[in-house]
Amino acid sequence: MAIMRKPERDAFWASLPEGIRRQIDGYVLQDSLFGAVNVLTAVGRVRFGVGLGAAQLIAGDRYAVLADRIARDPESPIDPDSLYWRAAGLGVDVLAVEAVWDGDTVRDWFVRLLAVSGTADGGTKDHDLALIDHPAARFQHGPGAAPATSADLAGRDLAAALGVPFHFASPDQPDDEAPRWQRPPAHGR
Repeated sequence: MAIMRKPERDAFWASLPEGIRRQIDGYVLQDSLFGAVNVLTAVGRVRFGVGLGAAQLIAGDRYAVLADRIARDPESPIDPDSLYWRAAGLGVDVLAVEAVWDGDTVRDWFVRLLAVSGTADGGTKDHDLALIDHPAARFQHGPGAAPATSADLAGRDLAAALGVPFHFASPDQPDDEAPRWQRPPAHGR
């Protein structure tokens, strides 16, 4: 099915019973995109062909309408002291700090700042330290700050404080498939 245009989404929304609309808006007000999308696909897929893409757009419309009332997750602190405390609180040896792109239909592109630790089998494990989206970047680094710039600054500062490498494979362009940091091979085994 083709993507639903705004007038079609509005008509579908208006056709929903009040109880379903309240339920979807309740999920949106709790910043639960997936809850809202699940309800929309559950009630709209069979009769109206509302698939995942259309449901995300409809939920996005509701986010726009209810924007000033949504109970968003608190923004991740990205100041050096807070990040250092978060990394220290992991209780693992941090091998690297890494910034990776991620995205969704509501937040658009954002950067996840990660602490990377080692595993017993020689692999690595990611530990989320901060989610840096546009509001978090502006809060920490001023009105024009972009998530990549803030992630780069915060990641470099944290890596220096921890004495580990920093890796950000794609600071200039959102790319959620950019190469990840690789643990150096163990020598002498």
